[in-house]
Amino acid sequence: MDSVYRLQRHNSDEVCSVEWKFINMSQQEEDLILRMHRLVGDRWELIAGRVPGRKAVEIERYWIMRNNSHISLSSSKS
Repeated sequence: MDSVYRLQRHNSDEVCSVEWKFINMSQQEEDLILRMHRLVGDRWELIAGRVPGRKAVEIERYWIMRNNSHISLSSSKS
């Protein structure tokens, strides 16, 4: 559980990852995010500019939740 808290930002405006809700992405959005991440890395603002209607913070949270096994996605889908 301690590793989950390490994802928490020090900025009080941000929400701890424990409280994040699962972000649903379409297959097209997932493919685009994956391809863009391969090209530009963790430049979430740049990636968000290519995914209509999505903010950088949404894409970053989606990426973290998708790629970190210690965050339980099954409990957040309910």
